[in-house]
Amino acid sequence: MKVTAKKHLGQHFLTDENIASKIANGLSGKGYELVLEVGPGMGVLTKYLLEKKQEVFVAEIDHESVSYLKLHYPQLKDHILSDFLKLDVQSLFSQQIAVIGNFPYNISSQILFKVIDHYTHIPEMTGMFQKEVAERTAAVPRTKDYGILSVMVQAYYDVQYLFTVHENVFNPPPKVKSGVISLLRNPKEGLIGNEVLFKQLVKTGFNQRRKTLRNALKSIGIPIHLADHEFLNKRAEELSVADFIHLTKMWKLPS
Repeated sequence: MKVTAKKHLGQHFLTDENIASKIANGLSGKGYELVLEVGPGMGVLTKYLLEKKQEVFVAEIDHESVSYLKLHYPQLKDHILSDFLKLDVQSLFSQQIAVIGNFPYNISSQILFKVIDHYTHIPEMTGMFQKEVAERTAAVPRTKDYGILSVMVQAYYDVQYLFTVHENVFNPPPKVKSGVISLLRNPKEGLIGNEVLFKQLVKTGFNQRRKTLRNALKSIGIPIHLADHEFLNKRAEELSVADFIHLTKMWKLPS
């Protein structure tokens, strides 16, 4: 049985067994009982996950891939889920679950934000993204790649860029290189406080990244007690994740 890569699903099937094994080994194996692979395709990564002790689930929306997986990996029979972006992770799983995958490029940012939304249930994630997205996720302050995605992910997870993957190990080959990153949930998520406000400050600040925060945040009303704070004289890209968390905590103090 053959599975045809579908452009509208952003499918590029990994063909290099060594890289598949390296991605699978990017998970620590600790702190979770279940593993959820997103977009398994023909299971090149899946087979390495099934060798490990954790129980494996897969999320796949391509009907051809689902049929292939059922045929070649019968142990997944009752463990095949549909669209990852529509899954209610908390309701489906009472246990901690790690997420892994060769993620479709066209929904890569959405996948990262989905993981953040369910960070209480997802202690860890390892995955392959378009290299540019992987670099943005792992970026540090005062660099061109540092932005909304960097701060939002790093507020909840420690990010490590693991390795780069060449185009020629996929069928069909993508037009860009890929990057594999790992996310490990960190203690910062307990310090954020008002998560809605935190997201608003980060997004508003970076949407006008060339302006100082004093000008960029003016649209949401800067509290009087922060009018002279040093943070407001900086641009968003100059603030660390910890700075944004600190700014969020100060924002709602009585004025």
